[in-house]
Amino acid sequence: MIVGGVDIPQGPTFKCIKVTITREKHTRNYLPDDTLSFNDKDAEGIEHPYNDALVISILMNKIQVKYVLVDPGSSANIIRSRIVEQLDLQDQIVPATLVLNGFNMVTETTKGEIILPVNVYGTIQKTKFHVIEGDMRYNTLLGRPWIHKMRTVPTLHQVLKFPTPEEVKMVYGEQLAAKEMFAIDEVIPVSTLTSTKGPESKEKQKVN
Repeated sequence: MIVGGVDIPQGPTFKCIKVTITREKHTRNYLPDDTLSFNDKDAEGIEHPYNDALVISILMNKIQVKYVLVDPGSSANIIRSRIVEQLDLQDQIVPATLVLNGFNMVTETTKGEIILPVNVYGTIQKTKFHVIEGDMRYNTLLGRPWIHKMRTVPTLHQVLKFPTPEEVKMVYGEQLAAKEMFAIDEVIPVSTLTSTKGPESKEKQKVN
């Protein structure tokens, strides 16, 4: 969980001025006619009892990336530098230094940031990620910036639901992957990309 970050100044330091912002109350119709709802049927197939994190797979640059943690407690989207390299997009990393603080105040300094198209169940959202060198138990972390932009709702049902103009889409969490990720003293290795032929493209690759 990432609870905050501090930018490291790259140039002259300026005096900070305190600004107070007052929000006006207003109502917006964000949702389509269908309502986001959950019931016991959504939890079918889940191993009980459980307290697993919500882990999914996504497409980035037409490549499947597994072990993606959806974390409403994080204020940043994070991706490992090694994953960016496997996506062959390291030349798109913009140098930017940010100090990320974990829940126990352990810090991690980022290598830079990158904007990547995140494809979840056919819905693509350009997302800014902070790139880090350190090892994590997940390949990518989707925090509140992505969650709020997608207007998605992660729940105890191990299901991710979000509205689109056409319908409410649903993505099931990968409970086994979550258990593997957070097993005690177990580190999930990042394997090399593997290629298989698929109907949508000449090559379909996967990041484990």
